[in-house]
Amino acid sequence: MTRHTVLGIETSCDETAAAVLRLEDGKATILSEIVRSQVEAHAPYGGVVPEIAARAHADIADKVVAAALEESGLAVTDLDAVAATSGPGLIGGVMVGMMTGKAIALAAGKPFIPVNHLEGHALSPRLAEDCPFPYLLLLVSGGHCQFILVKGLGNYTRLGTTIDDAAGEAFDKLAKLLHLGFPGGPAVEKAAEAGDPSHYKLPRPLLDRPGLDMSFAGLKTAAARIIEAEDLSEQDVADLCASYQTAIADCLAVKADRAMAGFDGERLVVAGGVAANTAIRKALDEVAVRHGARLIAPPLRHCTDNAAMIALAGAERLSAGDVPADAMMFSARPRWPLDEARAMSDPAYGGGKRGAKA
Repeated sequence: MTRHTVLGIETSCDETAAAVLRLEDGKATILSEIVRSQVEAHAPYGGVVPEIAARAHADIADKVVAAALEESGLAVTDLDAVAATSGPGLIGGVMVGMMTGKAIALAAGKPFIPVNHLEGHALSPRLAEDCPFPYLLLLVSGGHCQFILVKGLGNYTRLGTTIDDAAGEAFDKLAKLLHLGFPGGPAVEKAAEAGDPSHYKLPRPLLDRPGLDMSFAGLKTAAARIIEAEDLSEQDVADLCASYQTAIADCLAVKADRAMAGFDGERLVVAGGVAANTAIRKALDEVAVRHGARLIAPPLRHCTDNAAMIALAGAERLSAGDVPADAMMFSARPRWPLDEARAMSDPAYGGGKRGAKA
């Protein structure tokens, strides 16, 4: 029997989060989970301001960690390791989380585990249910949109990606143009509930080309031109949101269908903030059914950034014995593709010299 208890810290964007998770014989149990959002701080700007985010993380990271430990009923000495997001993300916030994690690990004499934020998302469905490897992953968020073949821990092959903007960024852009508020994705989805998804004829970029790469910049431009040209009523706004959401769902579903056609497996996994969108989940579920597969997604609260997924990634690395002695020397990375998150003993895992010291 293997049992590991790990504190996870997540500060890559605008959530300051900490969680304590126990992994026992492959089954994850979340002992505590604290998330502090910065939505109010960024709302006036219609998006995340990196400097504001970094300062907010620095102000409360220690308090969030303390709250997570208190909720778990454990002391630092009861932990087996400390894991923290070490990239990709807004570098100021990533460094705050890394420094916090390293300080705790050093003071307690525990291993420190640098975690790729995208690996956290990739593993997040395993927080709630059995999701054995391999599986086909659609990672879709504000900053990333890609298809990944997940063969095992640290064994990721990128099959396709967005050539410009991510789907989440596209949702945020429309919300900003329509003054729907921040965060944009949930605001667009809410407005779309009262809309007609066939009202506006919007493009589905790259669907006429082979492969799994995606594009959403043209869709954003088309919506912006409609907003500039028309005096939109409340119903028009709802119709545009519904049409826009359907266009994104169609793009993801068609590409997912192609990906599943080339995948000899039974699990289609969707993760990341946009995975919380109901219309997109429905479209992907239909794809999975057509291929005799099952769609697996994290619980809604674990689609967006959270520390439970970081703790899980750390615990799985620890269980695999993949924690190098020099992990304290790992450097924060603003960019860190998931397919480079290999075994920590592999030089490609870190590439720390290209990062920022934390």
